[in-house]
Amino acid sequence: MGDAGAPQVGAQTEGGAGTEIKAVPARHPGRWIGTIIVLYLLLALIHAAATNPNFAWGVVTKNLFDGFVLHGVVNTLYLTFLSMILGVALGTILAVMRLSPVRIISGAAWVYIWFFRGTPVYVQLLFWGSIAALTGKYVNIQIPLTGIVVIPNIPTVHLIPPLVAAVLGLGLNEGAYMAEIVRAGILSVGEGQSEAAASLGMTRLKTLRLVVLPQAMRVIVPPTGNETIGMLKTTSLVGATIAYPELLYVVTQVYVVTFQIIPWLLIASIWYLIMTSVLTFGQYYVERYYARGSTRNLPPTPFQRLRALFARNLTTTHAPEAKGPLGPGPLSEAR
Repeated sequence: MGDAGAPQVGAQTEGGAGTEIKAVPARHPGRWIGTIIVLYLLLALIHAAATNPNFAWGVVTKNLFDGFVLHGVVNTLYLTFLSMILGVALGTILAVMRLSPVRIISGAAWVYIWFFRGTPVYVQLLFWGSIAALTGKYVNIQIPLTGIVVIPNIPTVHLIPPLVAAVLGLGLNEGAYMAEIVRAGILSVGEGQSEAAASLGMTRLKTLRLVVLPQAMRVIVPPTGNETIGMLKTTSLVGATIAYPELLYVVTQVYVVTFQIIPWLLIASIWYLIMTSVLTFGQYYVERYYARGSTRNLPPTPFQRLRALFARNLTTTHAPEAKGPLGPGPLSEAR
């Protein structure tokens, strides 16, 4: 018979080398309380939105894909695209001018940025919408400072129609902000890159185009994506200043007749959310593309995460519990 006071084989011994430690996770009651409060408020909000008849969800679902609304959506996207093209191109030129060693060139760019960042975009849109009050009903295109008329008596409404006025108002304003974004991206590239390119005989413009800007894109792209999303929402000011039929202008024209203000504003809000979500999704992939040179392991895309989640759930099997060898354990445990 064995010693009755000796521990059994495989039993845990105090201070022994084979002692198993059972980790007990810390409790966080505050997290559970916060989660319950958030879920309660979310359910209350959903219930209020679903049961309040003033939301008129039937009107929303009926007219969400109406041709009149879709026309406004297309005009909003078109206006955003043209304004951002003008803003990015102008901002790049202004950023290069700001970094120029010639004082007059850099000073002119600084004055432009100072003016357009210092005045509200709403005022600028009103200015371009009222341009006929400055030029008159007809405009003569002439060579500056010479008085030589090239094309006489062009109707102002033909030279600067509502779309052009809206693009000029939004694009010129955006150019001032994009100039600072591009300048910050260029300054983020080390001076050694430009010096190395100059040692190879590359011109300043070629160095900027082939060496500096590709590396600066990692810094330029994220704020540019934010500016694009902001531009899409800023187009809602165009209808109130220039009467161009973008999304909010179209919706406004409907609810001033039907007096169904809330459901039509919900329609506009849903479409703005859809468009900004698509732009956010695209921004993620553009940022990921330009992060290739600075990040060793790129973050997985949403599709990759979803595929990995399904693959893990389908292939994961519970491993059988490990069983110790038959017979007595180590000497330290079977003393």
